Amino acid sequence: MLRVLFMGTPDFAQESLKSLIEANYDVIGVVTNQDKPKGRGMKMVFSPVKEYAIERNIPIYQPEKVKNNMEFLQTVKELNPDVICVVAYGKILPKEILDIPKYGCINVHASLLPKYRGAAPIQWAVLNGDKTTGVTTMYMDIGMDTGDIILKEETEIGREETTGELWDRLSKMGGKLLVETLKQIEAGTVIRTKQGENFSLAPMLKKEMAKINWEEQTAEEIHNLVRGLNPIMGAYTFLNGKKLKLWKVKVKTEQELVSLFPELEEYLYKLQDVAEGVILFASDKKGLFIKAKEGIIEVEEIQGENAKRMQVKDFLRGNNIMAGEILE
Repeated sequence: MLRVLFMGTPDFAQESLKSLIEANYDVIGVVTNQDKPKGRGMKMVFSPVKEYAIERNIPIYQPEKVKNNMEFLQTVKELNPDVICVVAYGKILPKEILDIPKYGCINVHASLLPKYRGAAPIQWAVLNGDKTTGVTTMYMDIGMDTGDIILKEETEIGREETTGELWDRLSKMGGKLLVETLKQIEAGTVIRTKQGENFSLAPMLKKEMAKINWEEQTAEEIHNLVRGLNPIMGAYTFLNGKKLKLWKVKVKTEQELVSLFPELEEYLYKLQDVAEGVILFASDKKGLFIKAKEGIIEVEEIQGENAKRMQVKDFLRGNNIMAGEILE
């Protein structure tokens, strides 16, 4: 059985570590990011990978940096792993470490490479409204997600699926694919495939992108923005100077709106003159509907300023929102 050194940090990586353990691989150590303060009390919090490693009594290493860190380099050499498995670790490995294991360094990446190289492949797949995505295992080199591909697995993205939901599904897929990859490495049946030049990038998300632009973004783009930023930061807008976060929305056509509000049918021709971002209906019985470019936004889950997220009908019972008001 291969001696595996595992490197990873978030819950996405924890699933791969768990899969290795359940497949009885000899995980000789876990490398994860340093503990971080969190919450109002700034209590030091372990990464999900560290928490799992503690449960399994696996030795843990948390170097502040891996580049030009001679002490850590020596530690890895002494551990003498057959293979290093890297899943969402958060640091770029230098060539000195990549060259240590006999069978190389294997990475699990949450996209169908060469599409979406970079830090946020799951988020961008949802933000861009992609219909499919997947998981790739590859040999690591000094580039960012540029190594030879080993295995891929594809999956459809649900119409209403959020980044969080897709994250959970892909994490489990990634764990299974990593185990299958190691089996092929052991058996000597691995086929390496070079990546083509037709690649795209998935950079870190920026806070400013979370604000909804009612004038420029279509209903479909707003829908994807809300899904893509759930649960990371939430897409937001302003009503009367107060921030509203939208956590779940659906796109409705004008005819679907008429089916809910039959009295609107004789005034439907006037809808084209209504500005984007205008609240069309706000009722704790039927919900919250907003005019958008190329469609109507129906809000299903919302969060008021300094409040908890909740179902929109519950929100409307405690907040007086009127049709005709404009979101900014």
